[in-house]
Amino acid sequence: MALGMFVFSLPTLAYQEMQRKSAWRHARSGRIGAIDATQFVGRENDTIGLSGTAYAELMAGRASLDDLRDMAAKGEAWPLIDGTGRVYGAFVITGIDEGMKEFFADGTPRKVDFTVELLEIADSAAGAA
Repeated sequence: MALGMFVFSLPTLAYQEMQRKSAWRHARSGRIGAIDATQFVGRENDTIGLSGTAYAELMAGRASLDDLRDMAAKGEAWPLIDGTGRVYGAFVITGIDEGMKEFFADGTPRKVDFTVELLEIADSAAGAA
């Protein structure tokens, strides 16, 4: 999986789980003595969560999380493409969770659990970024 030029892999961050949420909007209008009338008004933005564990001996997990934080701080949209070439669309980073465990003597974490949260944006906004 790649988000822009950032490639999720063993040397950077290898995620073990991907969660994708899709939803559709239906406007409701109350009616007396009957259930609400509804009208389909469109699709919601997809959200994607990538989570996994980075081990200090195998990958540069903390440095890679810092790279993703730098990308998020720019507020730009990035194309999200999986290893088979499937394009999910343009996404912004909305959150990064990091949990550190099993520390070396100098305080460096041996194990870093992470989740990266992504929000789909309109394609026209990606062209501007």
